[in-house]
Amino acid sequence: MARNFRRPRSSHPIAELNVTNLIDLGFMLLIIFMIVANPTLQKEQTIPVNLPSVSKLPEPPADTRDQFISLGVDAAGRFYVGENKTTVSPMELQSKLHGYAAMSHQPIIRIRGDARVPYEKVAQLMAELQRAGLTKITFDSQSNE
Repeated sequence: MARNFRRPRSSHPIAELNVTNLIDLGFMLLIIFMIVANPTLQKEQTIPVNLPSVSKLPEPPADTRDQFISLGVDAAGRFYVGENKTTVSPMELQSKLHGYAAMSHQPIIRIRGDARVPYEKVAQLMAELQRAGLTKITFDSQSNE
C-alpha cells in the first residue's frame, strides 16, 4: 500500500492587506502639499498693514483663471503693488494699473488698506482703478471671530 506524506493544505485566501505603503504615500503627499502651500500662505503677510475687522461672510468660489493683484495702502498712506515691500509713486501706480487693464483676462484687484489709513487714500486708489478701467475689486479684512 502506498503511503501519502503530503500535508493537508488549506486553500483559503489570505485576508490581510498590507497598507503600510499606502500610509507612507499619504504622509509623503501631505508633506509635499504642506511645503508647497506654505509660501503662498505667507505671501499675503508681506505688506505691513493692519487690516480692519468685519464679520465673516461666506465667499463664492473663485474661477481658476482668475489672477489676483494686491494693492496695499499702509497707515502713512503709501501705496504698494504686488507682494513686495517697496512703495510706488502715484505715477508708477497709474502705469502699473493701465498695464493690468490691458491684459486679456482682467485680474482681480485686492485692496489691502490699513485700518488707520485716511479714507481719502483709499478713495484716491479707487479713482485710479476706475481711470484704468479695472472693475473687479475686492477689499481684504480680518474676521471678528
